[in-house]
Amino acid sequence: VVLRPGSGSRQQDPLGGADGLALASDPGGTLNFLAMVENLQGDSGRGYYLEMLIGTPPQALNILVDTGSSNFAVAGVPDPDVTSYFNTELSSTYKSQGIDVTVKYSQGSWTGVLGTDVITIPKGIYGSYTINIATILESENFFLPGVKWHGILGLAYDALAKPSSSVETFFDSLVRQAKIPNIFSLQMCGAGLPVSGSGTNGGSLVLGGIEPSLYKGDIWYTPVKEEWYYQVEILKLEVGGQNLELDCREYNADKAIVDSGTTLLRLPQKVFSAVVQAIARTSLIQEFSSGFWTGSQLACWDKTERPWSLFPKLSIYLRDENSSRSFRISVLPQLYIQPILGIGENLQCYRFGISSSTNALVIGATVMEGFYVIFDRAQRRVGFAVSPCAEVDGSPVSEIEGPFTTADVASNCVSSVSFHEPVLWIASYALMSLCGIILLVLIILLLIPPRCQHRYTDNDVVNDESSLVRHRWK
Repeated sequence: VVLRPGSGSRQQDPLGGADGLALASDPGGTLNFLAMVENLQGDSGRGYYLEMLIGTPPQALNILVDTGSSNFAVAGVPDPDVTSYFNTELSSTYKSQGIDVTVKYSQGSWTGVLGTDVITIPKGIYGSYTINIATILESENFFLPGVKWHGILGLAYDALAKPSSSVETFFDSLVRQAKIPNIFSLQMCGAGLPVSGSGTNGGSLVLGGIEPSLYKGDIWYTPVKEEWYYQVEILKLEVGGQNLELDCREYNADKAIVDSGTTLLRLPQKVFSAVVQAIARTSLIQEFSSGFWTGSQLACWDKTERPWSLFPKLSIYLRDENSSRSFRISVLPQLYIQPILGIGENLQCYRFGISSSTNALVIGATVMEGFYVIFDRAQRRVGFAVSPCAEVDGSPVSEIEGPFTTADVASNCVSSVSFHEPVLWIASYALMSLCGIILLVLIILLLIPPRCQHRYTDNDVVNDESSLVRHRWK
């Protein structure tokens, strides 16, 4: 099955080829995507993970699937919050590169050492491949109590790789060595289930293509605006069918990304406030604690009730590959009003699956659980299709509709000035620092009287906290 760009409709093409979706050969004849169906476990509260065999002899570890970072890293020493770790001394094929690496996320961080070793994926593509692996030696708030994964599989672009973009990413290595198409797709099946339940909800990571059994209807594609995160362009949001009427640049401040490693739908503060006000205005609940919206309180109902009927649908409009068109992905409240805790025999408590963000709009697991998401790196686009597992009580909880005209929005909702790439922001900071030093010298020369020497004190030092130095956000 091959998707024609911007068509929004499927066309049969048994040879693939032109769209970069031809099946790669393996000993069975073709790459068997069905073998990868239900190769994930987990939940939206603690992430979805894939079993992987690392080293020689192989050591089995569960690896978190994360489209918002680019390093492949595993626990390399015992940790109180992980049940297994990769012991490099037991692997005859492990080779240390002796390069220290540190990765910081919005919450948590880790430090380790880069090396290489062979990996195989039991429910993945056939064969063993040599991959860059960071062994985590120290971490802070990265491994958490109750998580069932022991490492992280960063599937974003090499621009985010640490310590530099020269570190070949896991998926780039796989594409090069296995000669599979440069595309993967992801389905997470946790809709309506407790977000921190048994951790055994199903899911699928399809490496090298698209599996037709994992979606219904058409696939709609939106361009990747910049290849670091999977950055997309959001045109508008609707709550209960009503446009928020915000400038479209607010939705992309300072970026909008698709990130399976983020639990919630995260919205820039101004957008978040508008969404909360719209939900509160259109919901059937007159009085609602502000703590529920900010995530500090749960809301509880009798287990016989279905509180989702009290809340409106949320729609996100994305620009189509044809820039004069858009399409919308919609999530019903079953996805963003999330069961999290049962109290006694009678009460079920829920959390708000949307939060505010200081530096990005993040389409996280709250939304992604409604869709089969295609990361088509070959054609620089992200696709969305309705997921058959996105059902609660037998009814779908996600929708895709289009096309719509973009005549009512700006031709570009993403800022044209970008300091995302490491080289650009480092160069910008260096140039600004150089200009600042030159300017400071000129000012000093103007102010110092002729033939007068001056002993510098601490009060003469100028500290320039440049606003262009921006920490990477995960």
